[in-house]
Amino acid sequence: MAGEASAEAARKSSQDADSQDASDQEAQFPVLGDDRAAAFFDLDNTVMQGAALFHFGRGLYKRKFFETRDLAKFAWQQAWFRLAGVEDPEHMQDARDSALSIVKGHRVAELMSIGEEIYDEYMAERIWPGTRALAQAHLDAGQRVWLVTAAPVEIATVIARRLGLTGALGTVAESIGGVYTGRLVGEPLHGPAKAEAVRALAAAEGLDLSRCAAYSDSHNDIPMLSLVGHPYAINPDAKLRKHARTYDWRLRDYRTARKAAKVGLPAAAGVGAVAGGTAAAIALHRRRR
Repeated sequence: MAGEASAEAARKSSQDADSQDASDQEAQFPVLGDDRAAAFFDLDNTVMQGAALFHFGRGLYKRKFFETRDLAKFAWQQAWFRLAGVEDPEHMQDARDSALSIVKGHRVAELMSIGEEIYDEYMAERIWPGTRALAQAHLDAGQRVWLVTAAPVEIATVIARRLGLTGALGTVAESIGGVYTGRLVGEPLHGPAKAEAVRALAAAEGLDLSRCAAYSDSHNDIPMLSLVGHPYAINPDAKLRKHARTYDWRLRDYRTARKAAKVGLPAAAGVGAVAGGTAAAIALHRRRR
């Protein structure tokens, strides 16, 4: 009996040690000083509540870039996004087409400057504090952090800079001589295209994707999430939640615990770092054409 009791105690001790090891591994992520690891964050409903393009449209409407009927269209697309909790490809395409027609003929520098103002007016208070903390954990560990979004790269660049992130990959609108033409360079950065952009960026930056993390709310981003060793489902739609549970991915849902207080944001990251991420996306698009 004493031997059995001793063996049982040893087994329990071993199980406790294994449990502690697993807990330690969880606590050690992200790994401090791992310069071959990075994090990739989707934007809409992952980092920010709602669609960045809609909030940008509100700001442009306030500045009389377009008419009331166009704002109503943006509002419908935003309402769909919030009620359905998913990105509808047709609605997203309509929103992009509307945005391209609105900015056609305007200077890139003008839109970037206005984007800074719109961020303060409509976007800053919609950043999810929980996701912001996850991004900061990677930054504190010395890792690079990129936004990867179907939103225009100019919007993503402003948000990345204001959050102190490394850079942004986004849909690229064509410009000639610093003026928008109303056309895209390549295709929207959506679904599988996001995964390709992340793979290209990882190769350019010398990253090991098995040590990287990715975060998204949408099943459309399963290709991107599947690339990395640490996929996270954030505020997931039903399909992504099911997929995450099937493959034992980590889940975080901040929608029911959102606080009204504004989020404090760190100082901006260098413009060069943001531009570097954008250049990788542009190069990828050009290869695909």
